[in-house]
Amino acid sequence: MNNFIKRILLPFALFLIVGTAKAQIGYDYAQYDLGLGLDINKVYGDAQTVVSSKSAHFNFNYNAGPYINYIIEVQTGVLQGGDSLKTTTGRQFKNDFTAVMFRGQLQMGEIIDYAESPFANAFKNLYVSSGVGFVVNHITDINRASIKTPGFYTPGELNSNQILIPARIGYEFKVFNSYNEPSFKIDLGYQYNFVLGDSLDGFTAGNQKDAYSQYSIGIKLAIGGVTSYRKQIHY
Repeated sequence: MNNFIKRILLPFALFLIVGTAKAQIGYDYAQYDLGLGLDINKVYGDAQTVVSSKSAHFNFNYNAGPYINYIIEVQTGVLQGGDSLKTTTGRQFKNDFTAVMFRGQLQMGEIIDYAESPFANAFKNLYVSSGVGFVVNHITDINRASIKTPGFYTPGELNSNQILIPARIGYEFKVFNSYNEPSFKIDLGYQYNFVLGDSLDGFTAGNQKDAYSQYSIGIKLAIGGVTSYRKQIHY
């Protein structure tokens, strides 16, 4: 009976020791993050002048792995552009917008071996991301008539909802806690949003769809669901 107990307990004890050691050297990560940040936006539409504006974003992240992420994000703020006095069309607008997006995100650490190379390790947090979303537009200020070209007028909608396709590239700086788990992340990114419509700026003109770009900075906080990864995360 003693030998039987030893044969059962010894492998179990070894399993616990190995599991504890694994957690201590950086294999664990949180499956869920909450994030927020700021964006600098530029609209590429029917207005002749591109103007920078600001917005904020909030997101919930499900981490299928430390380098594979699924993100639901809400953006809210201002999009604007144009110049009613200096351009031939006179187009100028301000849009108080809200956008909701779902993105999948792949970081290079999922597909490269970074254990033996400081160079590869530096690039493991570089990511690409895309998905689908929609943007709700509410034009609060607009000029449709041209001062420089008498009789020139651009029609359009003041309120609209449109589908968009986000395409993003960025880098996620992971900050680790005492257990070598990513406890929070600083996210730097550039995103280009292809809008499947022509009402983002309130003008309907030409054959091109509207789009807007974003430079963003954000922070993500781990909120739980700790699990393990097949490779060491922290180096």
